[in-house]
Amino acid sequence: FGMATKYAEGLLAVKYRSVDKNGNIAGGPMYYIEKGLGEKYRPLAVLFALFGVLCAYFGIGTFAQVNSIVEITQLAAGIPVEYTGIVLTVLVAAITLGGLKSIARVAGKLVPTMALLYLIITAGILIFNIDALPAAIASVIESAFTPTAATGGFLGATVMMALRNGVARGVFSNESGLGSAPIVAAAAKTKWPAEQGLISMTGTFIDTIIICTLTGLSLIVTGAWSGEFNGAAMTQQAFVSVYGNLGSLLLMIGLSLFAFTTILGWNYYGERCIEYLLGVKAILPYRLIFIGLIACGPFLKLEAIWVLADIVNGLMAIPNLIALLGLTGVIVAETKRYFDYVKQEEAESALEGETVKM
Repeated sequence: FGMATKYAEGLLAVKYRSVDKNGNIAGGPMYYIEKGLGEKYRPLAVLFALFGVLCAYFGIGTFAQVNSIVEITQLAAGIPVEYTGIVLTVLVAAITLGGLKSIARVAGKLVPTMALLYLIITAGILIFNIDALPAAIASVIESAFTPTAATGGFLGATVMMALRNGVARGVFSNESGLGSAPIVAAAAKTKWPAEQGLISMTGTFIDTIIICTLTGLSLIVTGAWSGEFNGAAMTQQAFVSVYGNLGSLLLMIGLSLFAFTTILGWNYYGERCIEYLLGVKAILPYRLIFIGLIACGPFLKLEAIWVLADIVNGLMAIPNLIALLGLTGVIVAETKRYFDYVKQEEAESALEGETVKM
């Protein structure tokens, strides 16, 4: 479901994108709501942009990521929260004030590296505990459909709470339906909206089906999930059980890279939203407020952060999902147009091959 949603978002982002006064590509739900559904739906586009700024400021974009970084650096390396917060704030300021090209350059180098590193590390944990893996998978399936005792980081003892938290964390990881991904997908160098939709949907698979599943299974096979820890501390327990002190260092590097690039991405999402609402003149004030919130992030409590993040995530998703439903016909038509083109290209290639043989 998330992959289908991400496909639709990526497709519409490219179809209805435009260029702002600074010459940058501008796209995302606010544009496909206004251009696709019509001018009368502009209030819905404004609502999305407003919620997008709130989500960048108070949701996925700042507090949750900063909290993860300062927690894991304190646990793994004993670095005081204040020092990490200062360094993080300076780095974010230096990169975000440099604009989109600066963000893209840093993220383009860090994302592939961190993903590969994390996959190798978590796969190693599962291989080391291979005997416990079948029972872990069975436990996941069984616990998803039956009430179980609340332990460790599991926030609810009912099936409803398991489902609610699972969906919330899934959306948090892959952002399907939030409307954030199409903001950056609009800048893709392609003339086919459906082509970008196909690329976008792979992100959901990699984020959730691969990375989050490996993390979850690592927590279960090592028994870390049923301990007294939560958040980054719980994951650290799983890593340390296999890799010792090296595990803490590996997790610190991987988690910090994940969280840092997420901060940079959400700075850009919020920037596009504020530009839609108030024009390019509002970008610099937006960036300065964003940097200030990064500086505040290390001193907030984890529980409050998750509650706030879930609220603003939900608010952001509502206008976007309404637009996706309203533009279903466009999505189907663009998909058909693209696959007809692919079939024609394949037929022409086959014909050229036959001509060469003759």
